[in-house]
Amino acid sequence: MSRLGRLLLAGVLMIGGCGEFEGADQAAGPGPAGEWRTPGCEFSRPPEHAVMGGVRMPVTPAALQAAMERIEQGGRTRFPDSYAGIEVDQARVRAIVYRVPAGGEFDEFIRGAAGHSCVVVRDAAHPIAELGAWHDRVVADLAFWAARGVRIVTVGSRHDGAGVEIGTRDVDRARRDLPAHYGAEAPLVFVEEAPVIPLTSGSSISPEDRD
Repeated sequence: MSRLGRLLLAGVLMIGGCGEFEGADQAAGPGPAGEWRTPGCEFSRPPEHAVMGGVRMPVTPAALQAAMERIEQGGRTRFPDSYAGIEVDQARVRAIVYRVPAGGEFDEFIRGAAGHSCVVVRDAAHPIAELGAWHDRVVADLAFWAARGVRIVTVGSRHDGAGVEIGTRDVDRARRDLPAHYGAEAPLVFVEEAPVIPLTSGSSISPEDRD
């Protein structure tokens, strides 16, 4: 499954349970500082649904998905020093793009790529190019940290540009040792992560999944 496909699925699981669909007057209203919206947000759209495993869930309309793919592709290839990531909100029929505010060129690209879809644009602290470099650096150092007793389970760039998320069984130690090694300004976010247990088929589960 593509990265954008995983984001769309995550939107179904995590955002799809939001409350009432906001009307056009709400969608076009002022947002948090550092946020703006494309003209498509002035119009309300009912969410689309599909039945998955007997459960009715919201899905991403084709036009919005196409707009997200254009923004994702353009952000990664043309604007990696501005673009941070994207997520979908099926309940409100909109996409949310995170980008480092650095001028109008990428913003103009988003407006054009959005078409008639609603795209909310929010400020991010770090672009995908910067976080990608930090991600690769930490991954290259996994053996180094394992030898020092810091058990890193997952490494992933946050789509909101907040930083590179480090999943580890040793959060307190990682929060102390990694910034000491990489520098206090390193954009690292630490979360507690259970160890991964491999299966004979090559897939894996975490300990709580065994029950």
